[in-house]
Amino acid sequence: MNTALKAPSSTFNLGGDLPVRRLGYGAMYLTGPGMWGPPTDPDAAIRLLRRAVDLGVNFIDTADSYGPAANEQIIRRALHPYPAGLVITTKGGLLRSGPEDWTNRDKPYIVPCGRPAYLRQQVELSLRNLGLERIELYQLHRIDPAVPLADQLGELVRLREQGKIRHIALSGQPEVTIEQLEKARAITQIVAVENLYNVADRAGEPVLRYCEERGIAFIPWFPMGHGALAGPNSILAGFAKKRGATPAQLALAWLLHKSPAILAIPGTSSFTHLEENLRAAQITLSEKEMTELADLAASVPTWRPSPTATSTTKEVA
Repeated sequence: MNTALKAPSSTFNLGGDLPVRRLGYGAMYLTGPGMWGPPTDPDAAIRLLRRAVDLGVNFIDTADSYGPAANEQIIRRALHPYPAGLVITTKGGLLRSGPEDWTNRDKPYIVPCGRPAYLRQQVELSLRNLGLERIELYQLHRIDPAVPLADQLGELVRLREQGKIRHIALSGQPEVTIEQLEKARAITQIVAVENLYNVADRAGEPVLRYCEERGIAFIPWFPMGHGALAGPNSILAGFAKKRGATPAQLALAWLLHKSPAILAIPGTSSFTHLEENLRAAQITLSEKEMTELADLAASVPTWRPSPTATSTTKEVA
């Protein structure tokens, strides 16, 4: 039986009081090569961000390390003063050394810095770069193993108490584990988790289910398998042709159907792809199609960052 699933809800209520559409926009690619420096065509980036909002996007994902700072700054240039209801989530806690530090996949490349003074500095810089008085959703970009988690989150809690952050979230490279999430939730409320997850790489599904059961948003990065699922030669291309869709649309629709906790944030610098991606919310998949897509994508090569990463100080026990 080819049973149609219920059309997925179009919104999620972050922290119980911050409604956002479940298909947002990841702004990372609006930077220079290697996610370093400003976009090569700032005017085009500004137009694309404005077009995304015009099309109904009200959840934009960025980070202080994209650029660094340049990504937050282009968002401000494009959209400030911000329309009512637009939520910009940013992250802090990663160090950058140049445009090649995220392109060498043969060795660990993530350098976390969770020292409280550094996190406070980065929140203040993000507020200035984005032109905000309060960041609605702030993510610790990676838990620093060299700094007690209570110190890292404790500083974000103090910033929340001072009105500079509304909600706190966690991000992982490749993922925040259930154990880490439970330790974090013992310190403060965590309303979202951003982990690597897509139809080809479902290793993080236990965390997804954990989040879904507790009303925590799950934000998958690499939602299209770092592009492997989106191109014309994608293994999903034949299926997409039968459905009158693009491979990227099917990969996104699969995520939206997979769990009501998922907030998808596909990124692109193309106006055509932006509009195509957002139309994925209109696609309804059956249970059979969900299974077929997952089976097809299982053969797609995947890549995950090494779980071992350099830190700025000696790791704590």
